[in-house]
Amino acid sequence: MNEKKVVYSLCCMCTGRCPIMVEVENGVIKHIWGNPYVFGAKSLCPRGAAGVAFEYDNERPQYPMIRDGERGSGKWRRVSWEEAFDFLADKFKKIIEEYGAKAIALSDRGGPHTELHKLFLRALGSPNYFTHHATCSNSVHNAHMSVAGHARNTVGFDYKNCKYLVVFGRNLLESLITGEARNVIEMINSGGKLVYIDVRWTYTASKAYKFFIINPGTDYALALALINVIVNQQLYEADFVNRYVIGLKYLKTFIQPYTPEWAAKETGIPAEEIRRMAYEAAENKPSVIFHPGWMTAWYSQDFYFRRAIYILNALMGSYEAKGGIFISKGAGDCGVKIKQPTSIAPKVTEERCDGAGTEYPWIKGQWGMLQRLPEVIETGQPYPIKAYIAMRHDPLASMPDLETWIKAFEKLDLVVAIDVNWSWTSWYADIILPEATYLERTDNVIERKGLKPQLALRQKVIEPRFDAKSRFQIFKTLAEKLGKGEYFPWRDEIEMVNWQLEGTGFTFEDFAKKGIIDLTQEPIWYDRKNLKFNTPSGKIEVFSEALENSGIPSLSPYEKPTPTPEGHLRLITGKVALHTQGRTTSNNLYLNELCPENYLYIHPSFAKKQGLKEGDLVEISNNGVSQKIRVRITPYIHPEIGFMLHGFGDPVPVRTRSFGKGASDVVLMKGQLKVTVGGNCPLFETFIKIDKI
Repeated sequence: MNEKKVVYSLCCMCTGRCPIMVEVENGVIKHIWGNPYVFGAKSLCPRGAAGVAFEYDNERPQYPMIRDGERGSGKWRRVSWEEAFDFLADKFKKIIEEYGAKAIALSDRGGPHTELHKLFLRALGSPNYFTHHATCSNSVHNAHMSVAGHARNTVGFDYKNCKYLVVFGRNLLESLITGEARNVIEMINSGGKLVYIDVRWTYTASKAYKFFIINPGTDYALALALINVIVNQQLYEADFVNRYVIGLKYLKTFIQPYTPEWAAKETGIPAEEIRRMAYEAAENKPSVIFHPGWMTAWYSQDFYFRRAIYILNALMGSYEAKGGIFISKGAGDCGVKIKQPTSIAPKVTEERCDGAGTEYPWIKGQWGMLQRLPEVIETGQPYPIKAYIAMRHDPLASMPDLETWIKAFEKLDLVVAIDVNWSWTSWYADIILPEATYLERTDNVIERKGLKPQLALRQKVIEPRFDAKSRFQIFKTLAEKLGKGEYFPWRDEIEMVNWQLEGTGFTFEDFAKKGIIDLTQEPIWYDRKNLKFNTPSGKIEVFSEALENSGIPSLSPYEKPTPTPEGHLRLITGKVALHTQGRTTSNNLYLNELCPENYLYIHPSFAKKQGLKEGDLVEISNNGVSQKIRVRITPYIHPEIGFMLHGFGDPVPVRTRSFGKGASDVVLMKGQLKVTVGGNCPLFETFIKIDKI
């Protein structure tokens, strides 16, 4: 009997969590499409479509394993889940008895599907939850919190109705959230103008009304010059600024030295173009977006650059304006309240080990500063960390200073990897727990926030192919083994989902119809005359007393970037639509065939000086570490940078398609495991030497 079905779920091939429609025949996935009820079509990015290849790839952990050799040796013994759980429970109990629950730390990639492992930490009493944002979006999150009391992802962008969109290095059309990219293209087709600023040409640049190659490290100078013109020429939205912005006089005084002529010398962008950009933005206000960025672990002054971008949006009156920035609406705005699993456990009162919220009071603990964890492990200060759980996260492949991390691991009593993929971190773990893939498990209900909020559910499409368990099963069982089972009172994931939905009028079965539940048919806008921001003043704070009281200036004077040493290039990295962060998709059968390795892109002038030609194999080095990679030569890149894709140079031999292909960018970023004022690592302050092999 031929049995066919369609299951609606959420993709997990990147952090976009796009709604998907999965066709299944006789228990086998045949195709993954975009959810037409959300996108209006079945289109999906290459990564999402390649989820089929991911599901049927055997090169992933298939059963629990305990290390049976030195860390990093790749020697394991297969164990049952019962033995794995008993092993972990015994280790955790000993650590908690001697050091307390705060000695256990966990990191993940962040997002709304983190409820269960955050609940597990809360149940134990550990405050030490981290995301990967130290090498991604810490600076933009913390900047916006200081300006408007919002994280980066608690606001959205009304691209479709935007008339003037200015983007600094956010490659919207290649590194890629499907709905966002579609909306930007629709904006352009409707007459909206895209201004793109980057150190290299990208596909996004090809669609821009204007594209400027900027001198690396000078984006803050450009933002300050734009503010200079807008404030001095009174081009701002006066009613909005007078009503909601604190610190305009402070801002006007601060930006006086930063003229377009000054910025032209710094950025390489002509002064008249800077003025024109300011005037064109003002002509289209408030339907203007200055995009604050996504991966923003760039430079030491990144926090102030991102604050300046949000200040530009405030000056345009873009907040809660059609075609501007909107505060994302959730279920509560529709009179619907869903329960979150973390609410079951009491909040942890212990201070975090990284100082977020205490030693660094302006840094929010909800993301933490993972770059501080190796130092804490090494020194035992402010208290010992003895166990580390890497949950769907690979810090060895995504954080700077590999040797520092491995050295810190040696001081831990326990390293746990829970993942759907082999990773560099799992290779150094004491135990590997294979998680059921996103197509093999049901997760917690999430809110798809925006102008028209929805509820969404990632639900099981097929049974697990191997001896894997869902995150619900893993953390529920561990909690029970540790005497904390009352914090996981649900029998299974479906019962948890129905508990979340109690009182809403919806149940698990409602997601079967189209994968999402619409909570409103009309967009929700707040009254622009009665906005409230989540800052101490309730307004947009150009001048922040909270920052100033912490010894941090509201705006910092611009600092020239470190000059590129002779014979070196500044290393810049990024992504394309074929690969996700780290190595989650570089070993994928389909995607690896399309993009099997990365290259170092360099300018012809540098290639000529070094005697390099297209395709040459080179050794690139920094601070005693090196990688090998082939070069590609292009005039559409700044002469002082070398660009490569992130997530290659795979050292894990069981991943045969990606093993040893290309170069690892983070290995080369030695010395950048730092804490900047925004809580980000300054990854783009890395300089590499290039030698032909």
